[in-house]
Amino acid sequence: MIDFSETSVYPNIHTVAFYNTENLFDIYDDEKIHDGDFLPNADKRWTAKRYKKKLRKLGFAISNIGRKETGKHPVLVGLAEVENALVLQDLITSKHLAESRYNYVHYDSKDERGIDVALLYDEAHFKVTSSEKFSLELYNDEGLPDYTRDVLLVTGELDGEKIHVIVNHWSSRREGERETEHKRMAGSNKVAEIISSLKLQDEHAKIIIIGDFNDDPKSKSIKRLVEGFDLYNAIEALHSYSRGTTKHNGKWNLFDQILVTKSLFEKAPNRLQFDSGNIFDEDFLKLFKGKYKGTPFRTYVGKKYKGGYSDHFPVYITLKRG
Repeated sequence: MIDFSETSVYPNIHTVAFYNTENLFDIYDDEKIHDGDFLPNADKRWTAKRYKKKLRKLGFAISNIGRKETGKHPVLVGLAEVENALVLQDLITSKHLAESRYNYVHYDSKDERGIDVALLYDEAHFKVTSSEKFSLELYNDEGLPDYTRDVLLVTGELDGEKIHVIVNHWSSRREGERETEHKRMAGSNKVAEIISSLKLQDEHAKIIIIGDFNDDPKSKSIKRLVEGFDLYNAIEALHSYSRGTTKHNGKWNLFDQILVTKSLFEKAPNRLQFDSGNIFDEDFLKLFKGKYKGTPFRTYVGKKYKGGYSDHFPVYITLKRG
């Protein structure tokens, strides 16, 4: 395990990360969404004590993503499975993030479970100039709207340089990979529209696409983005039989990924350039014993409380000023 206290701060290198937080719900009932599992009197007994413990653990994890390379917390962090603005406010004011100058961009989506995506940003380095949410038009077998998470676009200046960040959490495979593929293709198509629009304004736009795509790098939804827009998948090469971001039925998946435009590889004096990509799978985020040793230390397994971080590992890239 890294001794995070021993790192030195490097001002010319920044971390951009993504983390699926595994159901970061508050403890209050919201009648507009299906949050009944995450209440103090529910079967899962989601109490204030457990909520605060999760905030503290997530804050510790986030504050240390990329610290080995940069000596500091990430400048940008995309998040999935956050319920609302309250949990984001509670997160950025929690023990390990309170002094990090984080703010956030978040929009409520129509997702039936009430979970959204968001972007944390360090106000000392990143200035938001615009943001927009994009809904996906999906329908169930009865032809009724099937609401899911929005795609979030945030444009801003990272130390004065224009960057676009697209945050995603595409539909799950719960009802079967093939049966739900069209939903993730809808997400892919929406991201393609956003990239096309940004490139129409500036063909050299620096775009970072982050998220839990619920598809692996070789899936059609990801490949069509990489091949269609000449993107680089900064996490793909890390996928192996023994490494990924989430594990299901004994198999590692790499659902959490970061794609970047080739404009982030252009070498120019004093300009941000892609440096490296990695999975943040430090030992403290893993189960340390038993049948599932080495897999993400989760908050819940079914209705059983485990008290961990998340069922996903974060992913991250570093950007270096040339």
